[in-house]
Amino acid sequence: DGGSAWPAPAGPAAASHPAPTSPDRRDTLAYGTSAQPDHTATAPLAGAAAEGHEPAGGTTTAPPKKKPNKALPLVAMLAVGALIGGAAGGLTTWAIAHDDASTEAVSQSPANITVNDPDNATPITAVAAKVSGSVVTIDVAGGQAGGTGSGVVLSSDGYVLTNTHVVTLDGQTGDATIQVKTADGALYSAKLVGTDPVVDLAVIKLDDASGLTPIEFADSSKLNVGDTAIAIGAPLGLSGTVTDGIVSALDRSIQVASSAAPATPGDGSQSDETPFNFWPFGNEGQGGSGQQGGQGGSGGQGGQAAATINLAVIQTDAAINPGNSGGALLDGDGKLIGVNVAIANAGGTSSAAGSIGVGFAIPSNLAKRVGQEIIQNGKASHGLLGASVRDVASGDSSTPVGGAFIAEVQSGGAAAAAGLKQGDIVTAFGSIPISKASDLTAQVRALAGGSDVELTVNRGGQKQQVDVKLGTLQQ
Repeated sequence: DGGSAWPAPAGPAAASHPAPTSPDRRDTLAYGTSAQPDHTATAPLAGAAAEGHEPAGGTTTAPPKKKPNKALPLVAMLAVGALIGGAAGGLTTWAIAHDDASTEAVSQSPANITVNDPDNATPITAVAAKVSGSVVTIDVAGGQAGGTGSGVVLSSDGYVLTNTHVVTLDGQTGDATIQVKTADGALYSAKLVGTDPVVDLAVIKLDDASGLTPIEFADSSKLNVGDTAIAIGAPLGLSGTVTDGIVSALDRSIQVASSAAPATPGDGSQSDETPFNFWPFGNEGQGGSGQQGGQGGSGGQGGQAAATINLAVIQTDAAINPGNSGGALLDGDGKLIGVNVAIANAGGTSSAAGSIGVGFAIPSNLAKRVGQEIIQNGKASHGLLGASVRDVASGDSSTPVGGAFIAEVQSGGAAAAAGLKQGDIVTAFGSIPISKASDLTAQVRALAGGSDVELTVNRGGQKQQVDVKLGTLQQ
């Protein structure tokens, strides 16, 4: 257990960055630590902007526990870190931006989690007490921008998983200073190990850390709609906030415009819908277009516009608000089922962002694979179909069918090798239904390059299965 489950990095880590010196920073906060490093699961929420709220006191004692009835979300009118543009149904989504802080760990009851009435403690109480030590708060500063996010502990010696848009301020910087606060209030400088903007994940390494409590991963492929989902994090800077709900839907896909994403994705999606966009993170009053500098996964700053990425996600109604990005979504046993990344909101501006019960998390199986590959290789592998796809339009098929319409097959690519043809409509990716182009692209990206998958295809009104060995996306 502990750090042994995670591979040692292939080469020397990046240079350490000094800790930021934000004036509102505190050296101690009562977040609680676990007495010993058991595995943990966490569900952190996106963090608040650099000048976001923090707990009023240095030490907090939980009020008498009440039996949870779907933890009521704290919805405050603060600007969010990531805008997710209006999509179907007129929803505007806000990627739970870079402002994230949250913690959850599987361990003994943390110092800051006080169980006042053990006889009436609920399963949510138990998860909060068990997991809080495995979630950390991440402060990032670069240039004139800064923000706060969350991360989950991967190893006892300080590897932490978070979002790319947290550690790059959504592409505004490739060389940020990173400071991490653990659940017991200890502060660490951290260095960036690697980013994966294709699925918005990143790994950082705390300097001289030991004895941390790694999160325990659940198998996200075994989730059911209706399963318990618990988020622990720092919405609007309120660290240690616990909310709960259920897994509302599985195998969703969302499109996110990210300035840190690769400028040239391999498979072209010709859908015009881009319902999700990251809002640039920065100090209050320093917002922008969301298309400021880009990192591109290499650590360098640039001036590229935001590219669109397609994410395979879990949907939950657990309250997730700005300040939770990179945090954990947990099951009823306190195991990680997802890394929170975005929320949907009916408001049209960042100031109106808040939870409406539609949140999204990157599934734990994908997060675990990407985290391991970043630690081993500095980057992760993603599948490539080798075809341009778009949503099905009327007239594309003689029978009503939804799916991803193959508009062009690239010579020498995986699709061509498998015998896919222009005009084919992909309706399933393995056992996962495909209803639009972004569904297919998201599922392709979720697998590693070289993976084998069976596609269900409608060709001329006839259904058939096609075996495909995916290519590898070049980043």
